[in-house]
Amino acid sequence: MSAALRLARPEDLDRLMGLVTAFHAEGGIVQDADQRRDALLPLLEGIPHGCVYLIGPGRAPLGYVILTFGWSVEFGGMDGFIDEIYIRPAVRGRGIATEVLLDLPKALAEAGLTALHLEVDRSHEATQRLYLRTGFKQRDRYMLMSKKL
Repeated sequence: MSAALRLARPEDLDRLMGLVTAFHAEGGIVQDADQRRDALLPLLEGIPHGCVYLIGPGRAPLGYVILTFGWSVEFGGMDGFIDEIYIRPAVRGRGIATEVLLDLPKALAEAGLTALHLEVDRSHEATQRLYLRTGFKQRDRYMLMSKKL
């Protein structure tokens, strides 16, 4: 099974909406279809703040990964955040996410990113092990905090 990545484009919106809807349902993320579409479309149209990659075959993607970009003085430049990564349940456990999480950071580093961040549910131990196995480390002194605006 190939974890080949392809940058998603506006014509991928409907296909992506199905995947994101499935991920949000699985994760208990409440968002209506219009909000979801409005959040995804600028990423597909080339907004400089992030992008979406489809994983696997274009006609029937195995999943997706959404990246957003920022700037970090601490990390010395442009950094990225894996906002969402999703693999269809039917193909999980085959190394697809591992391949993405090992290969994508290499490509991003070559493009100038200095750090890549993500968050994980404290109760999802298998997901934490995946992230640790692919080089992500917990920052013991720090925790992600958010304020919805």
